Amino acid sequence: MKQAAITGIRQAKTVEVPEPVPKDNWAKVKVLVAPLCTEYKGFLSGDAAHGYGHEAAGEVVEVAQSCRVKPGDRVVVQPGTACGRCAICLSGFFIHCPHSIDFETFTGSASGRDALAQYLLKPDWLLCPIPEDLPMDLASLAVCGLGPTFAACDAMNVGAFDSVLITGLGPAGLGGVVNAVFRGARVLAVEPNPYRARLAQELGAEIVLSPGDPQVTQKIMEWTEGRGVDVSFECSGDSAAFSLCGETARRLGQIALIGESEAPSLPLSVSKHMIRKGLRLHGVWHYPLPAFPRVLQVIRDSPVIGKMITHVFSLDEIQQAWETQAGGQCGKVLIRPWD
Repeated sequence: MKQAAITGIRQAKTVEVPEPVPKDNWAKVKVLVAPLCTEYKGFLSGDAAHGYGHEAAGEVVEVAQSCRVKPGDRVVVQPGTACGRCAICLSGFFIHCPHSIDFETFTGSASGRDALAQYLLKPDWLLCPIPEDLPMDLASLAVCGLGPTFAACDAMNVGAFDSVLITGLGPAGLGGVVNAVFRGARVLAVEPNPYRARLAQELGAEIVLSPGDPQVTQKIMEWTEGRGVDVSFECSGDSAAFSLCGETARRLGQIALIGESEAPSLPLSVSKHMIRKGLRLHGVWHYPLPAFPRVLQVIRDSPVIGKMITHVFSLDEIQQAWETQAGGQCGKVLIRPWD
């Protein structure tokens, strides 16, 4: 089967690898859509450690035994290889499982581990059903396209009375616009990329400001009539953006940390922000499995959800796809391995 591979700095191609073989309750899935996420960082550096995709939608084609799925089932492939048995997995928050299964040790091969391939293997309980009338491209947004900010909306109980600040309008931040607007909230975003700023407004953001605007803090406060923002989604991973969230949050406000960051510390004052403002911080990665039907409801009922998808490539076009993603002139980029 074909699989994407990083072959050097800003170099990628498809390679042939063996097809995976289902084992126990791990099913073989034909990948029909694989959205791109953080793998482009490995493409830019030439380091394949980031892997070759962790989100997908497709069709079950083979099982080793009777299990929760069967050949022909249309499924969203959830990320990771959580154990499915520990207390955290049983609570639904499988993404935080401390006992993840080592794929190669369990299956005896690396084939089928990653989503940027024609087939993959996944435990049956991490394969969520897609209704027959829901297009596969849209269903694929149920992982990292909408997932992190959906979880943030739930954690912070975002609703129609809330103002929401989103810093960083990569695909996760754009998904945050969709999720917050769907729940009736008002959205202001901060993003330097004009392409993504325009796209966010098409998705429902009222205002998009540049982080380079010297009056950005003042304008956010004016937008809230001096009260401060109810909830913030920090999706950039940038320390300055996190500081902006803290400065513009209202008293007893909430901030969700969504953007990956290697910063060893964050610029918030324990007294000024945490104690005297009473801010609450949420580390957010993904939603619990019981929330999946409601994620699908957003996909089905949002009138703008399709605008998140701006580019579609075949697997053979992986070089062009990653170049497009790295350039930033895009929303969510999809790969169709069989085109």
